[in-house]
Amino acid sequence: MSINKGKIAIVTGATGGIGFEVAKRLGKDGFTVIINGIFHEDGAKRVAELKSEGINAEYYGFDVTDENAVTSNIKAIGNKYGKIDVLVNNAGGLGGRSRFEEMTTEFYRKVMALNLDSVFFASRAAIPFLKKGENSTIINYTSNAGWNAGGPGAGIYGTSKAGVHTITRALAKDLAEYGIRVNAVSPGTIDTPFHAQIKSTKPEVFASWAKNIMLGRLGQPEDVAGVVSFLASKDAAFLTAETIQVGGGQALGI
Repeated sequence: MSINKGKIAIVTGATGGIGFEVAKRLGKDGFTVIINGIFHEDGAKRVAELKSEGINAEYYGFDVTDENAVTSNIKAIGNKYGKIDVLVNNAGGLGGRSRFEEMTTEFYRKVMALNLDSVFFASRAAIPFLKKGENSTIINYTSNAGWNAGGPGAGIYGTSKAGVHTITRALAKDLAEYGIRVNAVSPGTIDTPFHAQIKSTKPEVFASWAKNIMLGRLGQPEDVAGVVSFLASKDAAFLTAETIQVGGGQALGI
């Protein structure tokens, strides 16, 4: 039996960083937020934090690269609530660095699975429930690396993110007849725990990154969350197949 809890949003990879801020913002926008991750203790803490702010929240622990786990969990969420209104495919990452000559097939498949397969698995499973939602939308994450192919050793990361850019547009075409919108955000350099190591060991390098950003500062997770909030809202009801750069002009260089 399904239960109606108003608007339902799923945010993958949301136990920290940008994903958690996105979940919090959507919760404040009135969504019941389902956060996903693989660190169950962190998930429980994050749900408690959201609930302490008056947000309806649940945690579902599964690996977004595991096809069966993604499918069964998203189906369980959809069946429980009777619909899904927003799917934010936030999970992803660099996965490490490797030049192509030394790259193992295992590494290649790991990075592609994390960034591209995960979007396919989650979106496919969510579509039947998005059809039952209101102002339904999928929001993906790409990267500048999808255009510039990434730095040394990040070529396959860039390749995977280029795939996300294209699958966003392809999904938008495929789902337009159902009124389901699909867009992407492309965050620039965002100040999150992802950069904690270089921030602590090479603060001068970390500080220098801002010099390559037109607005003169690094992004904050809230900067991305605000754009995702807009894309999930009725204010974006006529916006689909787009990628929004959230990088303070970083993509243009200085």
